[in-house]
Amino acid sequence: MTSLNVTPLTRNQLAWRAAQDLPEGAYVNLGIGIPTLAASYVPQGREVIFHSENGILGLGPAPNANEEDPNMIDAGKNLATLITGGVFMHHADAFLMIRGGHLDVSLLGAFEVSETGDLANWTTDDPDFPPGVGGAMDLAVGAKEIRVLMDHVSKKGEPRILKKCSLPLTAPGCVKRIYTNLAVIDVTPAGLVVLEMVPGMTLEKLQAITEPKLTLAATCKEIAPPKMAA
Repeated sequence: MTSLNVTPLTRNQLAWRAAQDLPEGAYVNLGIGIPTLAASYVPQGREVIFHSENGILGLGPAPNANEEDPNMIDAGKNLATLITGGVFMHHADAFLMIRGGHLDVSLLGAFEVSETGDLANWTTDDPDFPPGVGGAMDLAVGAKEIRVLMDHVSKKGEPRILKKCSLPLTAPGCVKRIYTNLAVIDVTPAGLVVLEMVPGMTLEKLQAITEPKLTLAATCKEIAPPKMAA
């Protein structure tokens, strides 16, 4: 990222940005990884009901120091909290919510996303990184809208937004919005549209690390995240 002369979003800032777009009253699943952080960043006064596939409806923000309960964890095994009125359920019932179409949005991590919204997030070619389908395939077809949170490029600096995914697909054509540590991008029938970019980023710089063609939205603006821990 140094050569781009921009400061990418931290994991928490990325989760914060995605949380700002969650609508009032939405039922939202949080996938393993960065998405689980989003429960801590919903704007004050907005009600969003978070779902965790391990059997929680009403997942709350991360616990404060000295308030952790070792028996209260989210799908990623992170210490979590429960909001007032939140409930626990059997794992099978958590998946009935997913498969029954009761979730408005699912925030998921990804290894790759294609220009048409194909999602690859369950396996890589790394023998040291075992595949893990988990609930990803159920969520990709069960939630009404899939939004992805991920780094814009791989650790090797290679694009992760591609014309066609190179890794095995989780589901085709399911992703509607991509949040990366550099930009917010919508997947539309006309192609990928850039809605926001980090300060100092230009369309030309972003295009250089993105395989498919990008189009700048007329209302494109800078992401202005709060300062927070990585």
